[in-house]
Amino acid sequence: MKSKDFNGKKNIVGNNLKKYREQKGLSQRDVCKKLELLGLQIYNSDIHYMEHGEKPIKDYESKALSIVLGISLEQMYEDTDKDFE
Repeated sequence: MKSKDFNGKKNIVGNNLKKYREQKGLSQRDVCKKLELLGLQIYNSDIHYMEHGEKPIKDYESKALSIVLGISLEQMYEDTDKDFE
């Protein structure tokens, strides 16, 4: 099944994912290791594609990423309203 795009992207939180990951001083590999501790296996390349809007992010992935990054879901989705204007 082919993924659908929204304004040319497959997710709207990739920019925030990258921003908070870098603010926390975490590499993509670090994030993957922390996700694995939560029982979620995501590869470095998946994180890269998520951050660049090239891979959809499932709801449970979004929640796990917010836990790993120590942010709220609201922060994960901040400034995404502009995508709907």
